[in-house]
Amino acid sequence: MSETIINVRDLSKRFGNVVAVDRICFDLARGSTVGLLGGNGAGKTTTLGMLLGLLLPSSGEIRIFGEDMIRHRHRVLPWMNFSSPYVDLPHRLTVRENLIVYGHLYGISQINSRINQLASDFDLTEFLDRPAGKLSAGQKTRASLAKALLNKPRLLLLDEPTASMDPDTADAVRGYLEDYQRETSATILLASHNMSEVERLCSDVLVLKAGRIVDRGTPSHLIARFGRQTLEQVFLDIARDRIAASETAQ
Repeated sequence: MSETIINVRDLSKRFGNVVAVDRICFDLARGSTVGLLGGNGAGKTTTLGMLLGLLLPSSGEIRIFGEDMIRHRHRVLPWMNFSSPYVDLPHRLTVRENLIVYGHLYGISQINSRINQLASDFDLTEFLDRPAGKLSAGQKTRASLAKALLNKPRLLLLDEPTASMDPDTADAVRGYLEDYQRETSATILLASHNMSEVERLCSDVLVLKAGRIVDRGTPSHLIARFGRQTLEQVFLDIARDRIAASETAQ
């Protein structure tokens, strides 16, 4: 039986009268890459924020590596990391300085060697001594990914990991993530609007709408069940209410 890395039960988050996440339940197995899909406002970023312990749930339970994230997140955060193009590194620090700070926070030995390796992997070497605020959008995304992989996480939470990248760079990043998972058996939760990216990387997909999980399955299963050719067509059908999704995942 596969080890469960993330266990979420009846998780909800309210901001005043707005229900951002509404009683969602799901498990993620070790070594899986799971896509978190949904339109703007569906609850993807709020869900990631609660998994990271940055947002306190209104109700429900999150267990990661068997630990209650509300009470004991400090026990598991060293094994986790995340990347998002919407969370900037401090602008005045150079890329290298940012990575050194995060490296010390994670207690990484031989931090300079690790930084140099990641800079090479993500084509950041010539930008290491440039202030993070002076990077292009695509360069910022690559720097954020380098930060996310500093501690060789066992659980990686990714929000739009190839945002603003050109197609060649984005393809290289996807290949890197595939290799990283094969080598480490890491678990990856990926929020993305790029449906071809999700089809390539994800073994399972959670579809969010209005804060609820309205469907779940492998990309090929969802495509076949909806009678479509691509996952993007499935996404559009659900987003536009052209075909009713299945809420059996709840």
